[in-house]
Amino acid sequence: MSIDIAALIKRAAFLGVTIATAESCTGGMISAALTDIPGSSAVVDRGFVTYSNQAKQEMLGVRAGTLDAHGAVSEEVANEMAAGALNRGGVALAVSVTGIAGPGGSDFKPEGRVCFGLARIGQRVVTETVEFGAIGRGNVRSETRDHALKLLAQALSEIEQETGSPQD
Repeated sequence: MSIDIAALIKRAAFLGVTIATAESCTGGMISAALTDIPGSSAVVDRGFVTYSNQAKQEMLGVRAGTLDAHGAVSEEVANEMAAGALNRGGVALAVSVTGIAGPGGSDFKPEGRVCFGLARIGQRVVTETVEFGAIGRGNVRSETRDHALKLLAQALSEIEQETGSPQD
């Protein structure tokens, strides 16, 4: 993992930013990586593990119509997951992941496709899709965790720039 998670936690604490995660294919790996760091309780509010569509709907407010129209592995669902974690968690920053870790997939949604969402108070949700490829279930999940942590670090950098706070 190339991200310095302790520094991420320290920066978020300094900025007063609280974080929530909404995870499907990683099953809590992002939250685990954050909460492995002493002092993370000042920053990490909650992690939603929403592996099933029902959990996405009940815990995060993902709409059935979005799931029906786009499928669970889509930027539209990642958007609603991130927004749901932000709003239901009452936090300043939320990241979401939904993907196909494998094995398997389809021509339309191949193994290694992961959709990410990043939500901040007062900002529109940003989404992206990363094609990690058929690198194996464990590797897709680890790469997804690392990418989500990088998205959180980038969001903190943006907040630092907007507020004029120094970066470490």
